[in-house]
Amino acid sequence: MNSVLLVVALLLGLKVITETWLDLLNRRRVIAEAGEVPESYREFIDDADYDKSVSYTLARNRLSIFETLYDAVVLVLVLFSGLLPFLWDWTTGFLGTGVWGQALSLFIIFTLLSLPGLPVEWYNQFRLEERFGFNKSTLGLWISDKVKGIAIGAVLGIPALAFLVWLVGTTQFWWLWGFASFFVFQLVLVVVYPMFIMPLFNKFEELPEGELRERLMGLSQRTGFKARTILVMDGSKRSSHSNAYFTGFGRFRRIVLYDTLIEQMQERQLESVLAHEIGHYKLGHIPKMLVLSAVSLFVSFLALGWLQQSGWFAGAFGFAPSGAIGPVLLLFGLLAGLVTFWITPLTNRLSRKHEYEADAFASQSLDNDPMPIIQALRVLSRKNLSNLTPHPVYSAFHYSHPTLLERESALLQKG
Repeated sequence: MNSVLLVVALLLGLKVITETWLDLLNRRRVIAEAGEVPESYREFIDDADYDKSVSYTLARNRLSIFETLYDAVVLVLVLFSGLLPFLWDWTTGFLGTGVWGQALSLFIIFTLLSLPGLPVEWYNQFRLEERFGFNKSTLGLWISDKVKGIAIGAVLGIPALAFLVWLVGTTQFWWLWGFASFFVFQLVLVVVYPMFIMPLFNKFEELPEGELRERLMGLSQRTGFKARTILVMDGSKRSSHSNAYFTGFGRFRRIVLYDTLIEQMQERQLESVLAHEIGHYKLGHIPKMLVLSAVSLFVSFLALGWLQQSGWFAGAFGFAPSGAIGPVLLLFGLLAGLVTFWITPLTNRLSRKHEYEADAFASQSLDNDPMPIIQALRVLSRKNLSNLTPHPVYSAFHYSHPTLLERESALLQKG
C-alpha cells in the first residue's frame, strides 16, 4: 500500500514539475519575442494589438502556473488526508451501498470535489477575461450555468453510474459490457448534446436570408455537404471570443458559427471557415476521432476492471475492504489525469494533422486560393489575442491546433 501511495506521489510531482516547466518555458519565449512585432506577423497586426496579446498570454500564463500548484495541493489533501474515505462512508451511511446509493454517493462527492476550482474559474472569467475586454457574462449567468451543469450531470450521470454499479454486481466481465454500453451512450450524446443540451445555455438561430447565407449554402452544395441549415450561436452573451465548430454525424450534423465570428469577418473569410468545418466531415475526421475515443474508453474500462479486482488499490487510500466499485471509480476519476497527461502530445499531433487537412480542403474549395482561410485565421488570432510565439514543446502539450505560422506555411506550400 505504501508503494501505491509512493507511485501516485511521484506521478503527481512529475506532472506538476513538467507543467510548471512548460509554462515557464513558454513564458520566457513570449517575453523574448515581446517589444516588437515579429516580421511574419507585421502584415496584419500592429504594435498595440501585439503588445496586448503578449500581456494577455503572460496573464494567462501566471494563472496557469498558480492553477497547476493549487490543483496539486487540493489533490494531495483529498488523496492523503483521509477525506475520500470519510466522504464515502458519510454519503453511503445514509444512502446505502446499493446500486442507487453508490451512484448518488459518487455524484455528490464528485460535485463537492469540483467546488475548490470555482474561485479560479471566477477569477479567470471576471478578472482576467474582464481586464482584456473578453468577458460579457454576468455573475447571475455564471451561477446559472453552474447550476444547470450540475442538474444535467445529475440527470445523465446518476443513471449511468447506477447502471455501471449494477453491471459490476451482475457479470464477471462487467468492464467489457460497461465499455460497450458507455460507447453507445457516447454516440447518443454526440447527437443529443448539440440538439437538446447546448440550447439550454445558448440560443441557436438559423443564419438569416441574405447574400452571406446564399454564399455559404452554395458552398455547402458545391462540396457535397448538403447542409440543411447553418446555425448562429449567441456566444457574445458570455464572451467576445469567436469560433466555429462542427458537431454530430449523418443527418444530425450541424455547423455552428459564433455571432462574434460573423461580426469580425468578411463573407469570403466566413466562407473559408465553413469550408474548413466541412473538410472535417468530408475527410472522415469525426469517425477517426470516435475510433480514438473508443480505444481510450476501452483501455479505461480495462484498467477499471483490473483495479476493481485488486484489493490493494482502494485500500491504499484508506477505504475499508468492501468490494464496492464506488471507491475505485472515485480514485480513477482523480488519478487518470496523471497518466493521460503524457499522451496529450500524441493526441494533439493527430488533431493537428486533421487541422492541416481541413485547411487544405478549405483552400481547394475556394478555387485553390489559400488567402481566404489565411486571412480568417489571422482575424481569429488577432481578435482572440492568441499567443503568436509559443514555445514548440509547450505547443506540443497544450495546442490541439497548429500555430498560425505553421498553418500559413502549410497552406502556402500546397498553394
